[in-house]
Amino acid sequence: MIDSFSSRDVISISGTEYGIWRLDALADRYDLARIPYAHKILLENLLRHEDGSSVTRSDIEALADWDPSAEPRREIAFRPSRVLLQDFTGVPAVADLAAMRDAVARMGGDPEIVNPLQPVELVIDHSVQVDSFGTPDAVERNAALEAKRNLERYTFLRWGQSAFANFRVVPPGTGIVHQVNLEYLARLVFATEKDGRLEAFPDTLVGTDSHTTMINGLGVLGWGVGGIEAEAAMLGQPLSMLIPQVVGMKLHGRLSEGTTATDLVLTVTEMLRARGVVGKFVEFFGEGLDSLPLADRATIANMAPEYGATCGLFPIDRETLKYLELSGRPPEQVALVEAYAGEQGLLRDAASAEAVYSDTLELDLGSVEASLAGPRRPQDRIPLRRAKKTFARDLGAILDTRADGDEESLDSAPRHGSVVIAAITSCTNTSNPAVMLGAGILAKKAGERGLGVPRWVKTSLAPGSRVVTDYLERAGLLPHLEALGFHVVGYGCTTCIGNSGPLPEDVEKRIAAHDLVVCSVLSGNRNFEGRVHGAVRMNYLASPPLVVAFAIAGRMDIDLYREPLGTDGAGNPVLLEEIWPSGDEIQEALNAALGSDMYRDRYADVFSGDDRWSELNVPGGELFAWDSRSTYVKEPPFFLDMRPEPAPVERIHGARVLAYLGDSITTDHISPAGAITADSPAGRYLIEQGVGVDQFNSYGSRRGNHEVMMRGTFANIRLRNRLAPGIEGGWTAHLPTGEIVSIYDAAMRYAAQNTPLVVLAGKEYGSGSSRDWAAKGPRLLGVRAVIARSFERIHRSNLIGMGVLPLQFDEAQSAESLGLTGSEVYDIGAVDDPEARTVTVKATPADGPKAVRFSAIVRLDTPQERLYYSHGGILQYVLRQMVERV
Repeated sequence: MIDSFSSRDVISISGTEYGIWRLDALADRYDLARIPYAHKILLENLLRHEDGSSVTRSDIEALADWDPSAEPRREIAFRPSRVLLQDFTGVPAVADLAAMRDAVARMGGDPEIVNPLQPVELVIDHSVQVDSFGTPDAVERNAALEAKRNLERYTFLRWGQSAFANFRVVPPGTGIVHQVNLEYLARLVFATEKDGRLEAFPDTLVGTDSHTTMINGLGVLGWGVGGIEAEAAMLGQPLSMLIPQVVGMKLHGRLSEGTTATDLVLTVTEMLRARGVVGKFVEFFGEGLDSLPLADRATIANMAPEYGATCGLFPIDRETLKYLELSGRPPEQVALVEAYAGEQGLLRDAASAEAVYSDTLELDLGSVEASLAGPRRPQDRIPLRRAKKTFARDLGAILDTRADGDEESLDSAPRHGSVVIAAITSCTNTSNPAVMLGAGILAKKAGERGLGVPRWVKTSLAPGSRVVTDYLERAGLLPHLEALGFHVVGYGCTTCIGNSGPLPEDVEKRIAAHDLVVCSVLSGNRNFEGRVHGAVRMNYLASPPLVVAFAIAGRMDIDLYREPLGTDGAGNPVLLEEIWPSGDEIQEALNAALGSDMYRDRYADVFSGDDRWSELNVPGGELFAWDSRSTYVKEPPFFLDMRPEPAPVERIHGARVLAYLGDSITTDHISPAGAITADSPAGRYLIEQGVGVDQFNSYGSRRGNHEVMMRGTFANIRLRNRLAPGIEGGWTAHLPTGEIVSIYDAAMRYAAQNTPLVVLAGKEYGSGSSRDWAAKGPRLLGVRAVIARSFERIHRSNLIGMGVLPLQFDEAQSAESLGLTGSEVYDIGAVDDPEARTVTVKATPADGPKAVRFSAIVRLDTPQERLYYSHGGILQYVLRQMVERV
C-alpha cells in the first residue's frame, strides 16, 4: 500500500498499541473541521487503501477538498469492513457464491478461490410467519413451522457456514438482523491483526437489507446494497461510488410529552422525502441530539430508505458510549471506541464545530405531534388529529374507483375500515425500549379499565430480539400485552415483510364476500401495496402504543382525541388520553427493567441455535451438491455458460415492452416477498413439482430457486400495467397479438422468438427494499433495459449488476409526453462509448406512423459501472478477475 500523506501512525490505548491512519495528517492542507463525519470515515477508508490504482492520491485530495455545492461527479472506491446479510437475501447470495465455485471448477481452477475476504454475518430473521397468534404457545408453534418449511434453506446455510471462511450465521429465533447488529454485531471500531500488529479502523459495512442504515444511529457508516453488490464486496471488490452530497438536518429542543420516536421518524421521513435526498447522505447534528436516546437515533436511521437517502448518520458521542455499556460490550471495546474516535476527530461533544453541508434543514423536536403514515407509503404522514378525516377521504377514493360503485354498509364488523391486523413488529420500533414499554403500560391501563380487542383483529408481537421480551417481563408488562392478544409470535421480521400469515377463515371470507376495504396497523417501516396481506388494502405505520390503541378500537374511522376506545365495566367511556403512558411512567419502567446483564446473557452463545438448528444433517465438501428435486435451492443459471472473456455488448434491437408502469414502482411490485397464490405462475410451478398449497411458503423464502422467482417477477397483486388496463396483478399484453396473458407467459413467448424486452416506468422506479431479485427476475425474463423517469439508488445498481441497462428520460420528458403507448418496437443505440452520456432510442409504432426518437440518459454513472455492464454483470466481472489472477 502507498501512504502519500504519511498518515500511518501508532497509538497506545490502555497499554495496547494500534496502527492507525491519521486524518489529521491532512490538517495542514485541508480544513477537516468543515467535513461531515460521514466523509471523514470515507476519507480514512481511502487513506488506508491507497494503492495507486483503485485508490489514488488525487482521490484522497478530491474528498478532502470536497465542495458541498458540487454535483457528484468524482468516483471513489469504498471498501466496507464487513458485510451483513439476512436470510431472504442471504440464501441467493450464498447460492451465487456456490455457483461461482462450480464455474471456477468448470474452467479448471481451484473452487476455494471463491471465499469471503472479510467478515460476513448472516442473521436468519425473515422466514418466521404469523400462522399462530393470540396464544401462549404461538411462538413455539410458529418456530416449529418455520423449521419444517425451511429445512432445505437452513441446511444450505449451514453448509455455507462450514464451506466458506469468514462467514457466520446467527440461527433463527434470535431477532431481527438490524437489532442484532445494533445490540451485538457492530464493533464501531475494528481491531484486527495484520503483519504481526494490531490495526484499528472504523467499522463500516454494507448489507443486503435496505434498513442496514439502522446502524447509522450508533455512528457506524453503512447502507443497503443488492445481494449481487454485497457478494462482490465479500470477494474483495471495492464498491464504486460518486462522492455524495451530504444533507445536514439540525435538531433542536426535545420531544414533547406524549410523542414518541415513531412520531419523530415519520416527521423526519416526510420532511426529507419532500426535500429530495435520493442518492445523498443525511447527517444529523445540533443540540437536539443531547436529548435523543440512542434507540431514538436508531429508529430515525432505520428509515433512511423511506426518506430516500443512502444513509442517515448520527456521530459517535457520550450517548453512543453509554449505549455500548448498556448493551454489554466489553469495557476494552468501549475504551477503544472512545479513544480512537477522539483521536480521529470522530467524537462529537458540545464544543464540536458544525460541518458544512450541501443543504440543511431544521426541526424543532418540540413541534413533533402524534402521527400515522399511510395508507400505502411510509412518507405519507398523517397527524393523528386528522387521521379520521384523512382515512375517510382515502377510503372514499378507493370505493369510487370500483366498477359497481360498492358502498356496502355493514352494522357488524369486519366492515369497511375495520382493523384486521394489529402488529407490533419490525426493527424500526422494536429496538426502542421506550415505545415498547409504552405499549405495555398502555395495555396494562386498558386492561385495568376492562377494555379488550375485538375478535376480528389479528394481534401479534414480534420483538426485534429476545432482550425485548426480557425487559417486558422484568417490567411486569408482558402479561398485560398478552391479555389483549399481543402474545410473542416469533423473533424476526414478520408483518412488515409480508409474513403476516393468514387471517382467521371467517374474517377472510367476510372480506371477500363483501369486497371490504380493511386495514392493518403496524409498528413497521413498510406499508406498500400488497405487502402486508393480500386481502388488506389500507396499511398504516404507527408507534407500538398506537398499534395497541387501534387494536382496541378495531377500526380506523375513529378520532382518538375525541371518541372513546370503548367503555369500562361501569359503562363509562374510556378515552385514549386517560390510558396513554406518561413520560415519567415510561422512564420509571426503563430504569427498573433495562440492564446490561440481559444483553450479555442473550448474546453469550448467539451462534449456537436450538436443537432444531444444531441437529440439521449438513452436507460437506467445497462444492455444494445441488439437488435437482429441490424447490428451495437450485443452482442459479447466471454462470452456466460463462466464458473466460466477455462477449461484445450487443445493441438492443427489435425489443418489445413487457410492462408499462407508472410512478413509485417498488421492488415489492417487481419481486414480491409475500404469499404465493395457487393460480399464479409460481404457484402452478410448485404444484407441478408436487408441493401442496399449504407448503408454498413465501416468495422471499424461495429466493434460492430461480424457477419460482422468474415466475414471481412482476407478480404483485396490486401491480398496474398500462398494457393490461383495468386489471391488477402480473398481467400484460403479448405483442403484436394483444392477447392478455401473465407477464411470465408473455416473456417465455418472447424468449422463444428471440425478442428482447424493455420496461417503461415513471419516477422512483425500484424504491423500497434492496431486493436483488427485482433485477435478477427481469433479467431472466429477457429484460435488457429499463427506461424510467428516475431510479432509486440501490435498484439502479442492481440492474447494472445483472447486466440490465438503466436509461432515464430527460427531465422534461416521459413516456406519456412522448406519446408512447408501449405497443411500439424499440431500438436502442450503442452504449460502448465511455464518454457518451446519452443514447438515442427509436420507438416504431406497429401501425405505421412515424417513429418516435428521443434521447435517454445512460445511467451507467461511473467507469466501473460501465465495466460491470460490459461483462454482463458485476459477478461475472469479479469471477473473471479472480480466475485471471490465479
